[in-house]
Amino acid sequence: MSELLKRIDARTKLAGANKLEILLFTLGVDQNTGRKETFGINVFKVREVMRIPEITRAPEMPSAVEGMVSLRGALVPVIDLAKYIGVMTDAPPAIMIVTEYNGQTQGFLVGEVDTILRIDWSEMRVPPAMLTAQMGGLVTAVSELRDGRLVMMLDVEKILSDTTHYDDSHLFQALAPINKPDRTVFYADDSSVARNQIERTLEAIGVKGLSAINGKQAWEELQKIAAQADLAGRPVIDYVQLVLTDVEMPEMDGYVLTKNIKSDPRFKGIPVIMHSSLSSEANKNLGISVGVDEYVPKFEPHRLAEVLGRMLK
Repeated sequence: MSELLKRIDARTKLAGANKLEILLFTLGVDQNTGRKETFGINVFKVREVMRIPEITRAPEMPSAVEGMVSLRGALVPVIDLAKYIGVMTDAPPAIMIVTEYNGQTQGFLVGEVDTILRIDWSEMRVPPAMLTAQMGGLVTAVSELRDGRLVMMLDVEKILSDTTHYDDSHLFQALAPINKPDRTVFYADDSSVARNQIERTLEAIGVKGLSAINGKQAWEELQKIAAQADLAGRPVIDYVQLVLTDVEMPEMDGYVLTKNIKSDPRFKGIPVIMHSSLSSEANKNLGISVGVDEYVPKFEPHRLAEVLGRMLK
């Protein structure tokens, strides 16, 4: 399976063209529906795929957390995705996908790993309201494969937030206000968990925010603001002083959104911050190549507040 995870440099170049590669997997046959649903995760976030090693059970963990495994001397939490989603399968999981988000490593137990699919972000759609309600907001994007299967991209940030039960309220209480109520940050992220954290950060430092759920919606809204500014004979920077964008988003990713903003003279002087759980140097360098002014890891409100305060002042 290690062959699936090679050629990372090539995949980095894909991202700048609004493309990505996703690792497809299933959780097993759902005993209630008799179907085998297909899910996906960005290859950038996958460290390795392996047979399930010995798991050390730990007390007082959420039901979906199977325990811990030791990988190269580090203890890694293991989450059974079928249990987390609430799918009763015909067989126990057989594979563990080891993922990394913001430098944190965790294992996801799945039924089978299928293949790696190269796809354009424009082919990934915002999930319909019915699917969002059915999956509890867990799916951030969907796409129909050539063989008729529907692949669903999971909101891994939500999974980790739900399974860790970490109380992060103190992180926001300690943020120093910059008291700039006349400043507006436009932020785009397909994860409800990430949008909530951004909103709480902006509220804590005393800055207004406008939001979008993906790059395409963000670009459409920013163009409306630019048109409004043009009618008023004012620069866009009078309306929006900073753009904060995720990398992975359906329909248009953060790299393309950044290129659009930086190539449009109406947005001159407006900094773009890339806010992502993709923390590798390759991703940071790609962000810089499309004009990003700074790269901030997700779920570090102190770091985000510091960068926002510095740029907005």
